[in-house]
Amino acid sequence: MKIENLTDLNVLVHTARSGTLTAAARALGITPAAASATLKRLEAQLGARLFERSTRAMRLTPQGQTLLDYATRAFELLAEGESLVAADRGALVGTLRVAAPSDLTRSTLLPWFDEFLDTHPGLQLALSVGDRPLDVMRDEVDVALRFGALADSRLVARRLADSRPVLCASPDYLRRHPAPQVPQDLLQHNCLTFHRAGRRQRLWRFARDGHWTEVRVDGDRVVDDASLAREWAVAGRGITLKSALDVRQDEASGALVRLLPGWDTEPYPLHALLPSGRFVPARVRALVDFLALKFAALPAP
Repeated sequence: MKIENLTDLNVLVHTARSGTLTAAARALGITPAAASATLKRLEAQLGARLFERSTRAMRLTPQGQTLLDYATRAFELLAEGESLVAADRGALVGTLRVAAPSDLTRSTLLPWFDEFLDTHPGLQLALSVGDRPLDVMRDEVDVALRFGALADSRLVARRLADSRPVLCASPDYLRRHPAPQVPQDLLQHNCLTFHRAGRRQRLWRFARDGHWTEVRVDGDRVVDDASLAREWAVAGRGITLKSALDVRQDEASGALVRLLPGWDTEPYPLHALLPSGRFVPARVRALVDFLALKFAALPAP
């Protein structure tokens, strides 16, 4: 038998991504019972089991993995066709699924997203904000904005901005504590740290004349949202090490002061990441081009 309803494959795709029928049903806006019935119908039409079921999760069978690969390609081809038709009409339409760091979103990206959507009223933005990097290949993300070195060769990366972390504190904090003169002085300061990719960023590295030194800092607070570390610094609670892009407005207003100006830090570039080999809709290319122009127009950090 053949598949009678192409949209039934959405249940297969979402279940494979999330690992559970309940999560797939939630993403599709249907009941778990309806998702389960759809999956059983698919298996009956194909005469093959697509998932191995357990009380915790559902794992694709080899036959299910084969169908998932082809279903993914089919939906990408449909998206490509829709995008080309829309391009012929001279309009960008559809949903942009974007993942971005929390502090960069709040300090820089929000007004840019507003401007882009105002220019293209046929678009909708689905924004995921946080400092836990999403899996661009697995999660429902068209483009992810990510700081730092890139390790996943399956991704296509476009560099949007060059940046480095900068050490900073508020004038109020510096009135109460002498500014550090060398990195080792940070051992005497309250350093505001945060988690990135599940790991606390406590090892701060600095260089002078090509020689690197590391300091394992500590403080009275740590957070999994880097934007709060910056807000604590602005409030005079301590010293933090943040991307120059994240603190540029606070530096310009005088809310934060850059410390250890004679010391370098490691490069911390910002990239736009897209899955390799996947068709990139015109709306996604347009957004990445727009952001690249915006970052290029910023003053050097």
